[in-house]
Amino acid sequence: MGKIKTIEYFRVLPRWLFVKITDEHDNYGWGEATLEGHSQAVEGCLDAMIQRFVGYEADNIEYLWQTAHRHSFYRGGPVLMSALAGIDIALWDLLSRRLGLPLHVLLGGAVRNKIKVYSWIGGDRPRDVEAAAKERFAQGFRAIKMNATEDVDWLDSPKALETSVERCKIVKAVGLDVGLDFHGRLHKPMAKRLAKALEPHNPLFIEEPLLSEHYEGIKQLSRLTTIPIALGERLYSRWDVKRFLHDTSIDILQPDISHCGGISEIRRIASMAEAYDVALAPHCPLGPIALAACMQVAMCTPNFAIQEMGLTIHYNTEAGAYDIKNYIKDQSVWDVKEGYVEGLKGVGLGIEVDEEEVRKVARTANAWAPKGFVGPDGSIREW
Repeated sequence: MGKIKTIEYFRVLPRWLFVKITDEHDNYGWGEATLEGHSQAVEGCLDAMIQRFVGYEADNIEYLWQTAHRHSFYRGGPVLMSALAGIDIALWDLLSRRLGLPLHVLLGGAVRNKIKVYSWIGGDRPRDVEAAAKERFAQGFRAIKMNATEDVDWLDSPKALETSVERCKIVKAVGLDVGLDFHGRLHKPMAKRLAKALEPHNPLFIEEPLLSEHYEGIKQLSRLTTIPIALGERLYSRWDVKRFLHDTSIDILQPDISHCGGISEIRRIASMAEAYDVALAPHCPLGPIALAACMQVAMCTPNFAIQEMGLTIHYNTEAGAYDIKNYIKDQSVWDVKEGYVEGLKGVGLGIEVDEEEVRKVARTANAWAPKGFVGPDGSIREW
């Protein structure tokens, strides 16, 4: 046992926010509180949590989680839950490091020895997908995800969807399964059309076919297609997830471990999903700490299906040289073979963070700004 001595956070390129917690005996753990485009808001929340939680027992992870969530009065949402996620992940890493065990052992032990993964191609406005798909196949991936469309109007020409089908066919011809991320860009009239057009080509899943707040539309869409429906990155707790499970409107749940309160909450969400025969496929186009935390959860979660990896995702390459192989000492942990990454075997999260690199980059890193689309008439479109 040891009391929390310090909680630090580090804004690093390309768009990540890392958290380090040290106890009074100098045991430490790392977490990730990334909320893309809203780092300053999460940092402000972390400042308040630092004042509150320094001096708490580091081993009492659930007590701290409950205090942060239930004694805040205004609960949930992306900012609070991302800040809490960074602290929660770091505390789990600290505890398992102190005990000299891989984190998944503390969560019940392994149910698998390797993790099925997919990565991204195509960018925000998907293009050059054949070359990118061949590159991913050569890297060892057997599944990828790409944006299904560019920006689409509320009611657009059916021609706006034709290239989506062609890209799906091209990637599948390379030998890859493909998930298509609607990204909440489409509204119901166009989402229904695109799901029907894609169905003969058997995508792995369609993601966020509508924004998560349109739960009644997602329920309707789920009755119109046999393609598995995935969503969850914009759901921040088990209470946000509850309605979709009750409606039986989704097949794959994609909570983001850095947005939904960390390891403690994603485990509860996974168990809820299992009771409804829904698979877990955590969202994670983020940094190596978040990915390692997802891998630890995947190791011990029966209904885990596949893990997103942000390896050379366009958000990273647009920002320069920083990717998930930065900030860690052993880059080989992310090697992909025949669609899988080996289960992480080291203590804690299973990675060793390069603290010197983290502190160096954090000295000058700017916050990543949110993106957006504007239509030809000047109106705001979903990104």
